[in-house]
Amino acid sequence: MKAIGYNQAGPITAPEALIEFETETPELGARDILVEVRGISVNPVDVKVRAKVTPDKGNKIIGYDAAGVVREVGSDVSKFKVDDEVFYAGDITRPGTNAELHVVDERIVGNKPKSLSFAEAAGLPLTSITAWELLFDSFASKKEKVKVRRY
Repeated sequence: MKAIGYNQAGPITAPEALIEFETETPELGARDILVEVRGISVNPVDVKVRAKVTPDKGNKIIGYDAAGVVREVGSDVSKFKVDDEVFYAGDITRPGTNAELHVVDERIVGNKPKSLSFAEAAGLPLTSITAWELLFDSFASKKEKVKVRRY
């Protein structure tokens, strides 16, 4: 399968920063789904990883936010089936989403909103998580100090 990644750390603005390469189709674990990637987005994590993390060996696929269609499910998958449309923020400990196919644990995946395109849905994961953390983690811990105005 085709993928986009890099093989040496450095600035993402360098002409050789990102390369296209062929790699093996990832193997499924019991709770994993294989997603045909149809939309990705670039976020600050991509830039930071590319700048600071040298791949152990060979090429490293980057990308964390994606949307696509389930093509295969692991033996213990219960939340999704083949042909489901999904979106998610991937796992930094696994190969990235900038590939034709991506394997992700079903427990960090959601159903793609029907009203959104794959590109639009791929733009949501990191921004949605950040908004959630701000509203419910940061503000909730300060709720004694915050007065809610109701109209």
